[in-house]
Amino acid sequence: MTHIYKIISQSEWRAAEAAGLFSGATVDLADGFIHFSAADQVEETAAKYFAGQTDLLLVAVNAAALGDALRWEASRGGALFPHLYAPLSLETVANVETLLLGADGRHDFSSLHK
Repeated sequence: MTHIYKIISQSEWRAAEAAGLFSGATVDLADGFIHFSAADQVEETAAKYFAGQTDLLLVAVNAAALGDALRWEASRGGALFPHLYAPLSLETVANVETLLLGADGRHDFSSLHK
């Protein structure tokens, strides 16, 4: 099963849990789709857009469960990134974990390499 990943603040995720779905963060709403990263892209995404932030979660989503609303589109450096053109149903979420900040100031993605 292929997972895609969303980095999100704890408060945004708690609001999504209360609503029963995630419609997107501010940047997602402005762009018209929910931004995700593949496993080999998520560390760079964290470094570029979430550097130094400590209240983050890493949400793993079952990509196949998203159907035709998920599109892989060219983005950073021409790489294909997963974009969801629909609200995220929480039923498609495989795992949510705290995204810790290491002593080196970078987020710890060791759980993805197990």
